[in-house]
Amino acid sequence: MNGGISVKKICLLLLTSLSLTAVPLYALENPGLSKGQAVYVPAYSHIYSGQRALPFLLTVTLSIRNSDSNHEIKITSIDFFRAEGKLGKLELELPATLMPLGSMRAVVPGKDNVGGSGAHFIVKWTSEKLANPPIIESIMIGTQQQQGVSFTSRGRAIIPSN
Repeated sequence: MNGGISVKKICLLLLTSLSLTAVPLYALENPGLSKGQAVYVPAYSHIYSGQRALPFLLTVTLSIRNSDSNHEIKITSIDFFRAEGKLGKLELELPATLMPLGSMRAVVPGKDNVGGSGAHFIVKWTSEKLANPPIIESIMIGTQQQQGVSFTSRGRAIIPSN
């Protein structure tokens, strides 16, 4: 390249300028730590199978695992919503404290098919100190005749509407 800048030099300049870009300090101090969240967790009380799209009933287990090894978290509410958005029933004593690395569960029995294929949970948690967010999943399992189905769905933090 007659006196011009080579591709190697351009790449080196780009990499150097990117490495000198200021990164906010808070992003490095506590990545992903929180004092609480609302978490949306998809669940399926049934799915459809076969050519006639018959409902396949599933038992749903909501699993909440405190992933922080130093701080407890408090589960303040767990709401179970049916597919049409109406609140379902769960028998739980809340608030509940999860010790570091502790876990808890809630179960919606397979015979309770009111949730439907669009059911979900909203789990709210808090912590007095910055903590790793819990891992919140729903586990669905069902057996009918000689067939078995199981799968999981992971929760996602949301901005609550209320």
